[in-house]
Amino acid sequence: MPAKNHDLHGNVPENSPIALLIIDVISDFDFPDGNKLLENTKPIAENIARLRRKADRAKIPVIYINDNFGKWQSDFKKLLKHASAKTSKGSAIANKLKPKAKDYFVLKPKHSGFYSTTLDLLLEYLSVKTLILTGLTADICVLFTANDAYLRDFKIIVPSDCVAAVEAEEKEKALKYIERVLDADTRPSSEIQFVKTGIKR
Repeated sequence: MPAKNHDLHGNVPENSPIALLIIDVISDFDFPDGNKLLENTKPIAENIARLRRKADRAKIPVIYINDNFGKWQSDFKKLLKHASAKTSKGSAIANKLKPKAKDYFVLKPKHSGFYSTTLDLLLEYLSVKTLILTGLTADICVLFTANDAYLRDFKIIVPSDCVAAVEAEEKEKALKYIERVLDADTRPSSEIQFVKTGIKR
């Protein structure tokens, strides 16, 4: 922890050993295989929302990590407005999982939430040691983010019912890899219970 600016000038008032990451759910799903991914995302959206409510009650910070859709002029509010509009295929997902005013957000240019973003610094100031990864897609952006988290010695949790992929078998392959190679906990979100010291085993 740096000696100065312990709270980034008041912008990071929280301190928590755990953070909940919600990856790439703010989307219009307007891309190849978008319709198929959208259908596979619908069942997990409520699981993420329920886990998020548990995190809120436990005062665990929530960080939205989202693609910038290749538009370097975009900001998160603009992306949220676009994805939640009635004309967007992803509006139901975006509105169900939209961030609250107290949440954090990181825009990423590539697959990993860590690559060329401020996530490292944010997690450092929050004193986070354990990351719960949810969202899209299990075999690409969730996997790349989990890999980078592992290299940084974070404890990783990827609830199996809170991630989706275009193909169900690719999701299962990714979860097995994440569990085996990255030593991650992939129990379903219903089995995650937060306690003062972290997560109940």
